[in-house]
Amino acid sequence: MYIPDSYKNQNIEEVKEFLKANSFGILVNQVAGKITGTHIPMELDQDQNVEDVLVGHIAKRNPQSKNFQEDAEVLAIFNGPHSYISSSWYQKEDVPTWNYIAVHVYGTVKIIEGEALFEAMKKLVDKYERNSEKPVSVEKMSSKTLQQINGVIGFSIRIQEIQAAYKLSQKNEEDYHTITSELKNKGDSNSISIAEEMRKVKE
Repeated sequence: MYIPDSYKNQNIEEVKEFLKANSFGILVNQVAGKITGTHIPMELDQDQNVEDVLVGHIAKRNPQSKNFQEDAEVLAIFNGPHSYISSSWYQKEDVPTWNYIAVHVYGTVKIIEGEALFEAMKKLVDKYERNSEKPVSVEKMSSKTLQQINGVIGFSIRIQEIQAAYKLSQKNEEDYHTITSELKNKGDSNSISIAEEMRKVKE
């Protein structure tokens, strides 16, 4: 991913927290010479060697699974909040732009099967059921329902490189207060979140 130096976030702990909070991403690999992507959750975890990995699963019917050999290279893309930035908010004439957060994770695939796949499913469901009024649990599902696990392929991605772009008007610090105020006034969740991320950069 092309990232100008001023937009690179090299604070790995901050980027990890982003991945945990924005785990629904796009898994990209090659299928028969064609770039293919699937939108799925991929959870940041650690393997038995305490190395960072992304854990997820896709349907066996998904053509991407056909290229899931051990050590096959993949790309996982994660997006955070984003918002249009009007140049009418600047003191000086310039072009409009777009503020955003995006993270690309490059790595190699390892297949997860059996008990390890069940545990990965359990961890995923437990995370997102945590705040449910009546949370469901994989452990309490019937054997008939759990047969659906046979229709998926579990995987972990051994992380080789993380690229993080935090484009938050760093080149326009003189207009920081106007931009954040206008973003908050827009009122939508993306604009408010970007304004908050801009505030964090200034701290």
